[in-house]
Amino acid sequence: MTYPPIDSYAFLSDTHTAALVAADGAVEWFCVPHFAGDAVFARLLDRQVGGVLDLSVAGCPEPVRRYLPDTLVLESRYVTPDGTALVHDFLAVAPGDDAQPLRADKLLVRRVTVEQGTVRLTVEVRPRIDHGAREVSWEHLDGRWRAVDTPLWVGSDLPGEVTGGALRVEAELSAGQTAAVLLGYGDDPTEPADPDELLRRTCRTWQAWSARSDHTGFGADAVRHSALVLRGLSFDETGALIAAPTTSLPEVIGGVRNWDYRFAWHRDAALLLLALFRLGHAEEGRRYLHFLISICTGELLTPLVGIHGRTGQERELPHLAGYADSQPVRIGNEAAEQVQFDTYGHILDAALAYQQLTGELTKAQWALLRRHVDVMADRWHEPDHGIWEVRGPRQHYVNAKVMTWVCLDRGIRLAELLDDRTAEVDRWRAARDAVHAEVLERGFDPQVGSFVMTYGSTELDASLLRIPLVGFLPGDDPRMLATIDRVREELEVGPGLLRRYRADDGLPGEEGAFLLCSFELVSALVLAGRREEARTVFDQLSRYAGPLGLYSEQLAPDGTALGNYPQAFTHLALIEAALNLDDAGDRDALHAWADRGGS
Repeated sequence: MTYPPIDSYAFLSDTHTAALVAADGAVEWFCVPHFAGDAVFARLLDRQVGGVLDLSVAGCPEPVRRYLPDTLVLESRYVTPDGTALVHDFLAVAPGDDAQPLRADKLLVRRVTVEQGTVRLTVEVRPRIDHGAREVSWEHLDGRWRAVDTPLWVGSDLPGEVTGGALRVEAELSAGQTAAVLLGYGDDPTEPADPDELLRRTCRTWQAWSARSDHTGFGADAVRHSALVLRGLSFDETGALIAAPTTSLPEVIGGVRNWDYRFAWHRDAALLLLALFRLGHAEEGRRYLHFLISICTGELLTPLVGIHGRTGQERELPHLAGYADSQPVRIGNEAAEQVQFDTYGHILDAALAYQQLTGELTKAQWALLRRHVDVMADRWHEPDHGIWEVRGPRQHYVNAKVMTWVCLDRGIRLAELLDDRTAEVDRWRAARDAVHAEVLERGFDPQVGSFVMTYGSTELDASLLRIPLVGFLPGDDPRMLATIDRVREELEVGPGLLRRYRADDGLPGEEGAFLLCSFELVSALVLAGRREEARTVFDQLSRYAGPLGLYSEQLAPDGTALGNYPQAFTHLALIEAALNLDDAGDRDALHAWADRGGS
């Protein structure tokens, strides 16, 4: 069996876990009891032993699919010689409360309605636990099927039978008939769930959330859809944003660059918070900021954490073949053990934006944050592992130095806003100015004509495009204009598609274009005053979206999607780029945004 294109999958979420649905109707990825849990459906990573929830209509191998407007409800139309059926797939949600704005019903619903004629429907539920290592056995109790040793149960108005580890449901349905299969992954409801009401309520809940955004400017449809994706990747219990709901989708087909992305990274904390507030989702912005500060209690910050604020050990799963035979398959992420100083800048940047927008930062929260500004004032001159998590020795990465400057700068500005006049703030100012001077002296190579990846290197790095986006230099500074051009000359592998770097990172294979950086090129061009060029790049990148408007982490030069999917940072950078293009005619507003001026 061949592997479907990564970006052909539909993404479903109830903000507690997620499912990926292939173009043929098979749910090939699903983790319980939450995003980072056991992948009971993992055919995405192994066509033989990965579990699956299959749905097929005889005579129609692939339906026509779309999302219902402003929702994460998938609608699939199956047209056969004998009839037409409409299938709605969704993870059911309902309105919550202030502490948890969306409530997950912990139900994956597959609802089938026959519009005309007759159709032959087959549903097969074949979970495998321990990420595909073992099949399950089933029990039939109180009118439901329950999988042993995993919190899965199945309810349906259609009869089913168990063969081996699979529960199979078959039926012939006629025009006007509706049937449903419900897969629960929590406690059984006391009352039977009504699939029709679940569909209506889930649509209303997503649409009400989307309606809170009043953005009607540039790229409005893509922005609204990307905001939905980000909301779907935000964990309901803590507000943490996972990078993607998948693990080990390869950056190189058949290669070893396969990582677990079911964690919260901090590298774009400020952008997420600003995007949420700019799009009218202030409550989610608050929850995310509170999550960020909750993980600032230790002496040193890790670059990523789990959805509950903890990290786990990285390990390999040799029983899984990997997507398109890309091994190893990993769970856990060793990058949590790295030293990445850019993390401090991202968190302080988010805290400043939050205080400017709300004025709600407490003394206790500031006490936690200021300790980390102190850390950077002491350690800014040290090397680190860098934003791209190269698994090698520490170096003096220019992006890390810039983000250290951001940490100190935002710390100073927060101290001013909060009337903190302690002696440490003067020390922060001295360190901030020293970092700035050193980056300009050692991070820019006149011979290369650009800022470079590390001190003493001639290699380019697409993260250098963030220099004006955080206000380190004006976007039209000659050094930045030259850097933009050199990055495109050296790292562009297709129209608008930028690789992160070309330096040897110790791993075999050459990764694809990194879409986060590609959309950040748009923002850098806007701040450089090159709006038409930025618009052209944005339009080029828009054509790379998958058939359902979703983006992976990377693209091969031929447009093949690579890496974990859907990728939060890609959709976040798309929102940033579109909003900047929308403000391109107002340079004061743009500069205020880049400087976190509270605009």
